[in-house]
Amino acid sequence: MMIRQVNCIMLVDDNKVDNFFHERVIRKNNAAKHVVVKESAEEALEYLKRKEENGDKHPDLIFLDINMPGMNGWEFLEEYGKLDKNLHCRMIVVMLTTSENPDDMDKAKSLGVLSAFKTKPLTIMMLDEILENYFD
Repeated sequence: MMIRQVNCIMLVDDNKVDNFFHERVIRKNNAAKHVVVKESAEEALEYLKRKEENGDKHPDLIFLDINMPGMNGWEFLEEYGKLDKNLHCRMIVVMLTTSENPDDMDKAKSLGVLSAFKTKPLTIMMLDEILENYFD
């Protein structure tokens, strides 16, 4: 299994243990040059807006949790949808959640911003499949 490498992967999750574990999977498999971890959707949006203003490189891939205090994953996607449309074609957003609720999966599909809906934890196989599907 040959893991491709992207420039930057962003993890958006309030769970420190999940972030630690998912970052390890990414780093151990050399899947990204940079891993950015944001523990809230608000922080993640601020980061993306700052990048937009500075003309910096955006994350290639965002793993987003649904259930977070404050702004949840759905609200993040709503705000993300308002960002420059050019960003959307350059960033892949994957919902990575503990939810196996079919309504969440349907909602995710209907938004049109999400590329995939995956159940935690992030595995090497899942990461490889996502990189293969979207970054070949």
